[in-house]
Amino acid sequence: MRTCRVIISEPAERDIEAAFRRLAERDPVAAIRWYNRLLQVIYSLDTFPERCPLAPESKGLTREVRQVLHGRRQHKYRILFDIKDDEVRVLHVRHGARLALGETESAEE
Repeated sequence: MRTCRVIISEPAERDIEAAFRRLAERDPVAAIRWYNRLLQVIYSLDTFPERCPLAPESKGLTREVRQVLHGRRQHKYRILFDIKDDEVRVLHVRHGARLALGETESAEE
């Protein structure tokens, strides 16, 4: 089984930070749990990232963008990433209620 290197892009880091701040305003302890679990999900992509389905954004791009979900019910977040060789690059982390990338911004960042 191959192992990939997981890289969190700057746009994804900004997405994570903004979501954490919003969550921490309501419940700091829950925000910390969310953040720790998010990192577990992200770093689990080091093994068999192809298990995750293509994201809707992938249709309009020249490369495959995949997604893995994190959270429950109305608090789901979509972790968008691509795979190149032995690297998984996390592109964005978006709340599930937001529009798909491409409708408002680019996954190419």
